[in-house]
Amino acid sequence: MKSLVLAEKPSVARDIARVLGCKETHKQYFEGPRYIVTWALGHLVELKMPEDYDRKYETWRLEDLPIIPKKMGLKVIPQTSHQFRAIERLAKRPDVKDCVIATDAGREGELVARWILQMIGWNKPIWRLWISSQTDRAIRDGFRQLKPGAQFDRLYESAVCRAEADWLIGLNVTRALTTKYNDPLSAGRVQTPTLAMIIEREREIQSFVPVPYWTIRAKIGSITAVWERHGEHRLFDQDEAKQLVARLDGQPARVVSVKRKRKSEPAPLPYDLTELQREANKRFGFSAKKTLSVLQRLYEQHKLVTYPRTDSRYLPSDMEATMTERLLAMKSGYEDVIAPLLAKGKAKAAKRVFNDDKVTDHHAIIPTDERLNLSRLSTDERKLYDLIARRFLALFFPPYESETTTAVFDIGGEMFVAKETAVVNFGFKAVLGKEETDAKPTLSHLAEGQTLPSVQLEREQSFTEPPARYSEADLLAQMEKYGLGTPATRADIIERLVETEVVERKDGRFYPTKKGKQLIELVNEELKSPELTARWERELEAIAHGKGNPKQFLANIRRQTEALVAEIKQSEQTYRAPNLTNLTCPECGALLKERKTKDGRMLVCSNLACRYRRRRDPKLSNRRCPQCHRRMEMHEGKAGLYFQCRPCNIVEKADETKRIAAKGSERALLKKYSPSNESFGTSLGELLKQALNEKEE
Repeated sequence: MKSLVLAEKPSVARDIARVLGCKETHKQYFEGPRYIVTWALGHLVELKMPEDYDRKYETWRLEDLPIIPKKMGLKVIPQTSHQFRAIERLAKRPDVKDCVIATDAGREGELVARWILQMIGWNKPIWRLWISSQTDRAIRDGFRQLKPGAQFDRLYESAVCRAEADWLIGLNVTRALTTKYNDPLSAGRVQTPTLAMIIEREREIQSFVPVPYWTIRAKIGSITAVWERHGEHRLFDQDEAKQLVARLDGQPARVVSVKRKRKSEPAPLPYDLTELQREANKRFGFSAKKTLSVLQRLYEQHKLVTYPRTDSRYLPSDMEATMTERLLAMKSGYEDVIAPLLAKGKAKAAKRVFNDDKVTDHHAIIPTDERLNLSRLSTDERKLYDLIARRFLALFFPPYESETTTAVFDIGGEMFVAKETAVVNFGFKAVLGKEETDAKPTLSHLAEGQTLPSVQLEREQSFTEPPARYSEADLLAQMEKYGLGTPATRADIIERLVETEVVERKDGRFYPTKKGKQLIELVNEELKSPELTARWERELEAIAHGKGNPKQFLANIRRQTEALVAEIKQSEQTYRAPNLTNLTCPECGALLKERKTKDGRMLVCSNLACRYRRRRDPKLSNRRCPQCHRRMEMHEGKAGLYFQCRPCNIVEKADETKRIAAKGSERALLKKYSPSNESFGTSLGELLKQALNEKEE
């Protein structure tokens, strides 16, 4: 009898199969003496869409909302149904005794596998592979310590609640807004409060009025001291600033106090996903999505780092024994740092990083014991790996120690303060590449009561500044603070805001668009508040740990869906699509909207029932107008490809051969019109020549 192992991706399945000795390679699985390893392609099963319950929902109508099925159903995703059928066939083999879920060890990974097994009708035992790295050793150890599937039933319930809640709220509110205001308007429990934060920051910036203020500096020999009163060093009264400078300039300075304070700063904890995304954005300008993509390659393809989608920055205590092996594996890339550590014997990481109580489903992101070969990594992979590696190595170094000297001077009854910091021990900062240069001390020779003559004063005017627009790092920090989304979903939420054209990314900062500003005014106050989704995440977390009630959670979501849709229906607010033009659709007469796409500017019909679209700057074909002989524009309409000459108002429909050729699909053309698919020589050239009526320059 054999175990069916279900991985999430083909690449992971291939590694697991190799470790388990599955040497028979088939199109959709690997097989060995004890195991059959197959894979999903991400989600193979999804929640049914409204039209799957009733065909009338294919047309979006406000009067049909809210759509709240009594019981949410599942369906196989058509595009990947071939892989689902393959898994189904394997599951029904008589020699298969149980299933090992080997999808990503997290909420979504659990959902991927459980939905597949539910659709198959699986009724045999289930085991769970729960590992935090993809190295051969981790896979072998994981299979020796498989956990009963029932141990993760609550995690699955939490995942189902999340999926159904997002379907009910997101789908209904999005359909209601779109049909009410006749423009694609998307809303959801995470993206809407994130948009609200960006817009609130924009309001702060636009309403900000700069206020002038003055600072006064005293030059006391080689020392520079700053005027201070009750902890404030800014003066907002210009006359007072002038009077102070006039009164105090040239007077002696008396040393009131000289205090020295030692500071010890321990090495920072390793990264969780969100902090790594923030750091990569600050250092390299990586988007959150790019960081996750590069990190996933380091985890799956190169096996150099542990599981990426984690919200923990701690390590379990049993990993303490693996530290030396990890250092040895990294040595080729960081020998100058690691060699001295290993020369002392067994290297020890900071004790505070090992904390079982603060490890969630996964521990912090650290290097694995896979042998490092930097030459195999791309530039982006090296950059990201270096961040992770140095943060890990810092754990083996002593704290950064510094001494700050603060001198307080009395000049004519006013207080002036000077500070300087000297490094006592660079400690871990030497590893992170954040070394500070030692400045020449200027306060060390001072003594209380000492008087220094002839002080020179300088007055400088500045203006208060508005808060900066959010960078990706800032936005991730805010999302983490308010519990918006999870480390695994935040990058996609940010990209979704950009794709739906409610925010723009300019020079690494986020700007709300006219569409986004209007949308936020149409949305329910509770839905755009981060407190709502933070409460959801707390409830989902409680369900995952067996402390919440999934039925009660979903009952509340259904009531909330009804209330949100009712509010949109009754709303008297107005909305105008910001990209509406004065051009009319040739097929239905409605106004056209202009959209920016990767193919250039497109004109799209504002009537949601009409599918008309064409390029704003249409492609010119090689077809000539029969009247003026200009090259005709090429368009794709309801009836297919057609050519148009606007000056002569002539339209000609393309036949099927020319349609395929004009689209540039040479292989499709060859397959359709040639008996052989083997050559791309003269035969193809003749076909294209014939199809295009000979190319005209």
